Amino acid sequence: MSDRETRHKASMEKLKAHVDEKVSSANEQRGLIIVNTGNGKGKTTAAWGTVTRALGYGYNVAVVQFIKGLWECGERNRLEEDSHLEVAIMATGFTWDTQNRQADTEACHAVWKEAERMLADPEIYLVVLDEITYMLKFGYLEIEAVKQALENRPPEQTVIITGRNAHRELIDMADTVTEMQEICHAFNNGLQARRGIDY
Repeated sequence: MSDRETRHKASMEKLKAHVDEKVSSANEQRGLIIVNTGNGKGKTTAAWGTVTRALGYGYNVAVVQFIKGLWECGERNRLEEDSHLEVAIMATGFTWDTQNRQADTEACHAVWKEAERMLADPEIYLVVLDEITYMLKFGYLEIEAVKQALENRPPEQTVIITGRNAHRELIDMADTVTEMQEICHAFNNGLQARRGIDY
């Protein structure tokens, strides 16, 4: 065996020991709070990927779309026929289009009632609160109401929260936080959002 192969084998043995130790120490089973935040692209896409994964195992899944609900959504189009998926959509679409705080707040509260029901249902394995961070940032929802619903959810239920500028208290509650970092974005260079790629 060459020196390079010997070093590689020793390195992989060390890595395997480290991974095995982490696996053996992970002995708790419960639902998670996952936050996908940051200015980069992919937060909602990642959440829909997990939705697809959970549906693939036959779990019940609920998605609440707070901002992009009226926009076309290829993932929703593909998956909405699945009897294990429930989707609730905020009826106003983009808040910067409506420019009506009262209407947006009322629409937010209406869809939040659906979210609260989902978050209390032990039959729902995964709940996605897509773009809920904006509802907190704009003051349409109170952080305490969201925290209470998350804290009181069934122990086996996982929740994915998406959106920029996630509230610090949500980040503190989370088990996993991923910050999507934008290096560059096609839209900023004049390229339109592409059907089947961006939505």
